[in-house]
Amino acid sequence: MNIWEIFQRLRPFVKPYHRQIAFALFLTLLGAVTAQVNPWVLRYTVDTVQLMLNKHWGISQGKDLLITITAILFLKEIVNTFIVFGQRYFGEKIRIKVSSDLAQVAVGRILTYNLSFFSDNENQKGKLQTRIDRGVESLTKLIQNFFIDILPLFANALVALGIMFSANIYVGGIALAILPVYFWISFRQAGELQGVRRKLKRQRENKSSGLINLIESVIVIKSFVREKLEGEKQYKIQMELMDSQLKTRKTNFTYDGIKSFIEQIGVVLIIILTAYLVLDQQMSIGAIMFHILLFNNVSAPIRQLHRIYDEMNDALTYSEGFFEILDANDFVEKSGKTVMDDFKGDYRLQNVSFSYPNGNKALSEIDMNIKAGQTTAIVGLSGAGKSTLINLLVGFYQQNGGTILLDGKPLDAYDLSSLRNAIGMVLQKNHIFKGSIAENIRYGKPGASDAELIEAARQAYLHEQIMELPADYETDAQLLSGGQQQRIAIARLFLKNPPIIFLDEPTASLDAIATEQIKNSLDAIKKNRTVVIISHSLAQILDSDEIYVMKKGHIVEKGKHEELYEANGAYREIFDASARSLNLEKMLELMNKE
Repeated sequence: MNIWEIFQRLRPFVKPYHRQIAFALFLTLLGAVTAQVNPWVLRYTVDTVQLMLNKHWGISQGKDLLITITAILFLKEIVNTFIVFGQRYFGEKIRIKVSSDLAQVAVGRILTYNLSFFSDNENQKGKLQTRIDRGVESLTKLIQNFFIDILPLFANALVALGIMFSANIYVGGIALAILPVYFWISFRQAGELQGVRRKLKRQRENKSSGLINLIESVIVIKSFVREKLEGEKQYKIQMELMDSQLKTRKTNFTYDGIKSFIEQIGVVLIIILTAYLVLDQQMSIGAIMFHILLFNNVSAPIRQLHRIYDEMNDALTYSEGFFEILDANDFVEKSGKTVMDDFKGDYRLQNVSFSYPNGNKALSEIDMNIKAGQTTAIVGLSGAGKSTLINLLVGFYQQNGGTILLDGKPLDAYDLSSLRNAIGMVLQKNHIFKGSIAENIRYGKPGASDAELIEAARQAYLHEQIMELPADYETDAQLLSGGQQQRIAIARLFLKNPPIIFLDEPTASLDAIATEQIKNSLDAIKKNRTVVIISHSLAQILDSDEIYVMKKGHIVEKGKHEELYEANGAYREIFDASARSLNLEKMLELMNKE
């Protein structure tokens, strides 16, 4: 993206604040005019004082002059204080509002994407966070600089340059001749840094992603005593980032020195030329200081070019990543128009195939019939594609081939909101939001009463444990144990009370007694509902109406428990392995002794 394209993309975000912008522009023009007062006053003062000295006048004759210039300069500073305040206030106000709008649009956009977007390696949460944060920061800083720094500086420079030309065309010509050199050097500086900035962007994303991964993996790191190894990895990333930052600073310092040298050449040339014109009686002595101060106004924005280019290059670099997030249209969840309130849950899958965005094939030629009001179990070894299949049934992903029908209509014909309102899910690892236990359970039904909330907790065998806590239902849910957090997820399910239920290892984090309790509750809620369950627990699947056995993305067997067990195939192999892992023979032997 070039700078013009960025401004075009920012236009919809800036447009609502056009009145503040217009007022900021008016203040900019006013500030550019007041900035020229000092050179005028200085020239007038020097020339008048010189005349007084030639007439041998003293302080008594010059008193009126001192009072006049003091009043003018004080009045100018008072006016300029209000102008600068207005410029900065409105510029900052626009920046803050646009920043909020950009961030909110990015969040809203991300929430419309399907899971394929988040499974892409370039969209890991650390990288996404960096791209959004740095993108919003650089874009809003560009807006802020434009209205607070760039416009006032360049307006000041143009007015000063015009005055110099009107006063003396030769002096104005020197000032004008310096500008292209400045711009050319700044352009070279920006070009040399462009590749480094892109590298810095990637390194910052990697650092952010690595740090998040480090924090999330701290238990594993400590258990394997790999603190030193992980520290060295982060040190290497930090050193690479430091090298890029040092290269950026070195380049900036070099070019800034060159630009400062050129600016001083301009000052020297103006001093020599104005001194010559004074000696030639074409100009007054005060004109020397007049032109030097005006040239300072001309060169002030040029001295800031490196910083302005820095900000623009940041905007160019990070805006690409930011707008890529907004433009990921291929990942937008495609929602149908059919809104339903009474789903039955009769799924029919015909020749369904699915591959992840990274190319990994997860499902092949899946044919399945999940009957409404019945419990269907899906079993298989890890990596068989069980969880992926559920993700397709919920509409998190769209199949690459085949058809999925729900209650006789294609799944993608349904409005996703109405579809998911009819579905309840309990996963192996459920997310617990920052907040109280009550807030987390109410996520299943935001308007639920306290009585409904408590009843859902009772059904999940969690109420008694909650009441033992100092703040009971107001306790921070993230402070609970893994098993208690799993019960919160189950309580959400009971509170939502949906007609279709997907259970993916629902009792994975629970102890044996809790597992039995939750199984009894789940057995109760299963009645007259469509239930799909994934579980390695034999007790969870034995009484299922239909069992599908998956292996490497294919369905290899289907039927009831007795049929599959007698078939002596993949299901029998999984069942026997589960029995051996539970040491059922030893348990039965002990039970028979009693």
